[in-house]
Amino acid sequence: MAIQPIEQQRASTEGPAVPVGATASSAGSLAFVQDMLDGFHPREFAVRCWDGAVWEAEPGCPTRFTLVLAHPGALRALFLHPSQAAVTEAFLNQECDVEGDLEAATTLGRFLTSRRWTLRQLLRYGRWLHRLRSTAVHEQAYRAAALQGSRHSRRRDRHAVSYHYDVSNEFYALWLDSRMVYSCAYFERPDDDLEAAQERKLDYVCRKLRLKPGERLLDIGCGWGGLILHAAEHYGVRAVGITLSRRQAEFASKRILTRGLAERCRVELRDYRDLPRDWAFDKVASIGMVEHVGFRNIPAYFAAAWDALRPGGVFLNHGIACRADQEGEMGEFMDRYVFPDSQLIPLDATVREAERAGFEVRDVECLREHYMLTLRHWVKRLEARHKEAADLVGEKAYRVWRLYMATCAHGFRTGRFELYQTLLSKPSAGESRLPLTRHDWYHRSLSEAAF
Repeated sequence: MAIQPIEQQRASTEGPAVPVGATASSAGSLAFVQDMLDGFHPREFAVRCWDGAVWEAEPGCPTRFTLVLAHPGALRALFLHPSQAAVTEAFLNQECDVEGDLEAATTLGRFLTSRRWTLRQLLRYGRWLHRLRSTAVHEQAYRAAALQGSRHSRRRDRHAVSYHYDVSNEFYALWLDSRMVYSCAYFERPDDDLEAAQERKLDYVCRKLRLKPGERLLDIGCGWGGLILHAAEHYGVRAVGITLSRRQAEFASKRILTRGLAERCRVELRDYRDLPRDWAFDKVASIGMVEHVGFRNIPAYFAAAWDALRPGGVFLNHGIACRADQEGEMGEFMDRYVFPDSQLIPLDATVREAERAGFEVRDVECLREHYMLTLRHWVKRLEARHKEAADLVGEKAYRVWRLYMATCAHGFRTGRFELYQTLLSKPSAGESRLPLTRHDWYHRSLSEAAF
């Protein structure tokens, strides 16, 4: 059955909803879209069809993004069986695209996946949608994770980390800062430059740890080595980083050699559960790694940090958390394509397990808005290098990263995700050995920290 253009279905005081020159298929498709999105306000986006026909944003509203339909079959993918998986796959397989603010488009995505067909709509459109053919691009260069073995076993965790972090160092270098810091930056103002904000974050972590020359620092999940390099260069510590990503370890080791820090820095391929019993550190940090641990292994995680820390030392645990009234799973898309097996643990559960391990909680700080700003920087930088990114890892992987970072930015903005830095001490005979105030965290410049 053919769908008539909207101007033939009902009168409109605002003029035709379908532009002059639209083909029969696009005119009918835009009429269908308008019917399905009836009630979505304010509609700050446009819809553009494969032939160039456009349904403009709601009068008086800015056009924050444009939903681009690659072919008629995109309507089937988006509307016939609306779900997070269906909408996500339509975007990843190039049946539709978003030009402009992808973070803003997450609101439309949630609307599509939450609405239900009325009986009138089902009778009117059901068979028509079923007949539409898809021309999805099923790119094989980047596939969903297919992990084997027990969840959060050593072997499976290694494969999960490799799936995400070993994609390509060159890919990450396109949009991360020059230090390759892949965690929340620290902003003084919303318009801060990413480079400055990431350096400020590294220094803020060092200040919270109160690093001193000659101390030993362990970084659990060290990424590409940004923190240990900064701490060795500016605070004179001897630092060890551990990671399960071979490519991260190779990259960080080369940077250590290039900067002449081999005597004070090193990176090892090692699981946090396999730290040598004779390792002893004055300070321990874990930045953005706890999300990979899982509920089951949180006791072992804090026990490992406790055993690695000398009495009187401190452990800075920095990680994403969910609210106590929400589930810790990050969703099907994230589990299949981004961070397989990752779980977000509420702050109360994390603090409880830290205390059970013996730690004393000395400080908790929420940096939720900082991660929102960081992700927005990453998305813009990635989008600016679209062609280079697609050449390196394929169009599908580019879309995976663009989508996950934009949706996470929305999650931090709305409070669905939280980000906490928790400072934990290992008392020595009841003494924390910490100052009475936080004054030194905020009133010392980077130049003053130099040893």
